[in-house]
Amino acid sequence: MSALSRRASAHPDQEAAPAPLDDLILSRISCSGGATRPQLVRDLGPLVSNRLSPAQWRSAIEDAVSRLDAAELVREHRGRYRASEVGANAVARFLGEKEAHARAWSEQRDVWLVAKALDLDAGNPNIRKALSRPEGLSALIVQKAFGLAMRQALSPSKLRAALALVALERAFGDNVKSGLKSQKGSALSAKAGRVLAGQLLQSPREFSTDGRLIAALSVELAGAARPEIEVMRLALLRRLAGTTSTPGGAAARTNGAAVSPEAPRPAPAQLVSTNEPQRPGLAQFSAGVLSAARSHAEGWPGSRKAFISQVWQAIRTSHPEWGLSEIEFKDMLAGAHRAGQLVLTGADLKNKQNIKDLEASAILYKNTVWHFVRVED
Repeated sequence: MSALSRRASAHPDQEAAPAPLDDLILSRISCSGGATRPQLVRDLGPLVSNRLSPAQWRSAIEDAVSRLDAAELVREHRGRYRASEVGANAVARFLGEKEAHARAWSEQRDVWLVAKALDLDAGNPNIRKALSRPEGLSALIVQKAFGLAMRQALSPSKLRAALALVALERAFGDNVKSGLKSQKGSALSAKAGRVLAGQLLQSPREFSTDGRLIAALSVELAGAARPEIEVMRLALLRRLAGTTSTPGGAAARTNGAAVSPEAPRPAPAQLVSTNEPQRPGLAQFSAGVLSAARSHAEGWPGSRKAFISQVWQAIRTSHPEWGLSEIEFKDMLAGAHRAGQLVLTGADLKNKQNIKDLEASAILYKNTVWHFVRVED
């Protein structure tokens, strides 16, 4: 049991600050110049103002400082606290550094603690640079959530292409790569990519630019109210302040590396089902669609076609195990067309008798509208 744990258990009737708050308080004290109690209340207050009243927060500071002092992680002189050598080294491990650094609080907060909240290596200059820019922070939040490469923040266009592939893989499964000409989503137009990536939001929608798409995803993933960098940082730091770090926090353990906090989870999206559907591969999906289309196709041999809306109804009935929504089905259908697995066509002449089927079948792509699945046999 650590010194802090022994101190807390000695007073079971006294409510103690959670271990993550001890970590953050020690991280603030370890900055250049140390910190007084009023500075701790002021500088860390925004991180807990959504959970603690001012009086509760001041009491939590008193308790935490007492624990840190008893564990010999901090030293006090004339009302100002500074980290001891043991405390400074504990903060370094908490932040993933090899050596202790007494940097300015603004840098500690906006770069190193935000990186900690995202489980990123702030020792990487590219990561530090990205964290200082709104678009960079947004990109890193999204990349982390969807398991993309984290060496640097991707540009909006590259990130959109990667997210489109994530959406397709969630719809088709891993087999989608074998059916697409490009494994990075570059075969998709920017608009089509944004439509696919937009399905990863809790409320899927389309965006006019890649930047707006990434900003919306990052706000949702971080739990922020707006895409401003200060608001995003605060949301991440509040998550860090509430993350269970026992027994891996800097203040709770002074030997060994700190346990990384929970990374942001991808937002529940319409492409993901809680019932774990058996997503078809590209070939399986295309074969199922063509089979359904044959049963509903009209026209003469060699030029038969079926309304997409009727094919969708048939697929929903014949393959419930796929767990597809209509928008997922249309996304996958467009992907199968672009991969050359089947052919979609538009309506040259619109018959008023079939207007409802036409409207329900429409799939927009660039300057084209598709209404039918073509059946060649």
